[in-house]
Amino acid sequence: MIRIELDEASLGRTRIAMSPLWDAFCSLHLAKPGREPSWPYRKWVGRARHVLASDDRTEPLRALLDGPLGFPDFMLPRPLGTSSVEAELDVLRATTGETVRLQIAEHFPDGLPELYRPYLDDPRRACGELADAYAAYWYAVLEPHWPVMRRLVEDEVLIRARTFATEGVDALFAGLEARARWNPPVLELTKHIEADYRAGERSLLLVPLVFAEGCRLYSTDDPGVMAVSFQARGAGALRDEPEERTDDRLGALLGRGRAAVLRELAAPLTTAGLADRLGLAPSTVSEHLSVLAEADVVSRHRVGRSVYYQLTDTGRALLALLSGENVLQAVS
Repeated sequence: MIRIELDEASLGRTRIAMSPLWDAFCSLHLAKPGREPSWPYRKWVGRARHVLASDDRTEPLRALLDGPLGFPDFMLPRPLGTSSVEAELDVLRATTGETVRLQIAEHFPDGLPELYRPYLDDPRRACGELADAYAAYWYAVLEPHWPVMRRLVEDEVLIRARTFATEGVDALFAGLEARARWNPPVLELTKHIEADYRAGERSLLLVPLVFAEGCRLYSTDDPGVMAVSFQARGAGALRDEPEERTDDRLGALLGRGRAAVLRELAAPLTTAGLADRLGLAPSTVSEHLSVLAEADVVSRHRVGRSVYYQLTDTGRALLALLSGENVLQAVS
């Protein structure tokens, strides 16, 4: 269990940001031999394993996966909140020798694992080769899925930020995910190690990931920021075929397409976000939403340039009655 004690200053500076590089790293763990990923990832993982086994450029990543569970933050830089994996890799390539030496000394006071020897001998070259390994893996395995992944995490960032702004930190943490528990003033993270941290004057950065099933990430080396990953909703968008439902009374009443749209709206989503999750054309989803809005089972609201849809009280009651799905009221 990881326990992070957060003071008012840290909580007040809480931010939510995406990171394609953190998602890539977690997906590596999901692709490790012997892992049995859940159904949205099962077809994807075959391609990932093939690339890791056959592309020699990914060798630094394989070595990192086989190394100690904890590793210095320079090997997976703090998220920038950008959608560009290259921008994050540029940070890794620009890592200074002094940063490498300080973080390695802090993480391994009792002896240096052989994996890290090249980083001390020639930090610039070793960090560059690690960045190249990430890039080779990213473009072969994840880049084709990034448009969908990006919309998933962008939706998550907006929804979480809105919850934080309107309901406060308790509401933000209460709905984070099953592996995180908010026991004020301590955020507890389920992990196979025991550690306690005080945020002090650092701000808290929450990082939604599509591939968070692979591993739990938390970053503590940065003197100004403590970063923690969590599972973004909608990973089912990676599936190749929709799941079949049996005894679907909601689908019998509304039609399968509109029933599927209704089920996805446990949290506010855009038309594009729904289309990604359901594997439907945006025009089809838009048509379903128009009908559902006219029936007062969904409502619309604008956030910046985007229009989000969410369930009304009628929609939640309909789901509970016909699907046995209790949906909490979303932030309005």
